[in-house]
Amino acid sequence: MGFGSYDESEQDNQEYDADLDDENGVATDENAHEGSVDFEIGASNDELLDRLQDIKEDGQKEA
Repeated sequence: MGFGSYDESEQDNQEYDADLDDENGVATDENAHEGSVDFEIGASNDELLDRLQDIKEDGQKEA
C-alpha cells in the first residue's frame, strides 16, 4: 500500500478513548448571564434599504 492510500480495514482496528471525565469538561453554566439588550436603529427600513443598495452599487463599480 502506498503513501496516502486508504485501507477500509483500518477503520475497524481503531481504538477510541471514550473515557469522559467531568474534570476535563467545560462548565457551561459557569458564566451564565441574565439581562436584556435594546437597540435604537434611528433609521427607517426604506433608509436602510437605500443605503444597502448604495453599498452594492459601490461594490460593483470597484469590481
